Amino acid sequence: MSLPAVHIDALSFFHKEDALAALADLNLKVFPGDRVLLVGANGAGKSTLLQLLAGKRMIRHGSARILDKDVFMQTPKGVTFLGTEWAMNPVVRSDIVVSHFLDSVGGYRHKERRDQLLNILDIDLDWHMHQISDGERRRVQLCMGLMVPWDVLLLDEVTVDLDVLVRHDLLEFLKHESETRGATILYATHIFDGLNEFPTHVSHMRDGRFVDAPHTWSAEHPLSLHDLALQWLREDREVRREQEKSGTRSKTRGARTDNGVPTDSEAFYKKYDYSH
Repeated sequence: MSLPAVHIDALSFFHKEDALAALADLNLKVFPGDRVLLVGANGAGKSTLLQLLAGKRMIRHGSARILDKDVFMQTPKGVTFLGTEWAMNPVVRSDIVVSHFLDSVGGYRHKERRDQLLNILDIDLDWHMHQISDGERRRVQLCMGLMVPWDVLLLDEVTVDLDVLVRHDLLEFLKHESETRGATILYATHIFDGLNEFPTHVSHMRDGRFVDAPHTWSAEHPLSLHDLALQWLREDREVRREQEKSGTRSKTRGARTDNGVPTDSEAFYKKYDYSH
């Protein structure tokens, strides 16, 4: 068997040293050609995990290696990370023509792949970045990020702004890249429509841990990915509510039932509420 494309060993991460672990003792092996779907509620740790694998934060507890190199200390080549924050960057919202923008990051050196992605993502090279929609700006981001051949692709909810057709064609492109080049994909998303035949593996994260480590997925599974995700997320919510009742969680979500004692802001606004 080949070496893992991604290898995580006893990985834990804390946003603050005195805080609860954002990731707790994760172990993971992902092999070339795998397409792993990360499923979990908001705050489960998916984005933190992908950011660590992208080398964006230092790992102090455990290790993470991509292509047998430390993701932070050695910065392996062939790794592409695409997340949602890019489209909000003021630089990419300025008056730049898309063709110039792509050339500035080497599009002219990868013309064949660039043109293929321009067609898949239905991009107009004459668009001005400050005039287009968030979805169109997202397409430009994807073209920019994918036109250089990659070995490991880390996707953090990056298809959220795309229309159904463009998203479908993009996923077909990524699947083809995986199958023909042995490229590896880790994809965190909350959109499961049309995704049934995309992943080779699915995993379930909760509170920074793998409830179900990546295991083989088949489109013949009795449940669709959408239904399976609903089942997992309902389980997560019930676990959290039981923890809130037992006191193992210090904070309770939802409406508060504290005998009608108002919050400070409620008391303030009632004092100056002249609508009655």
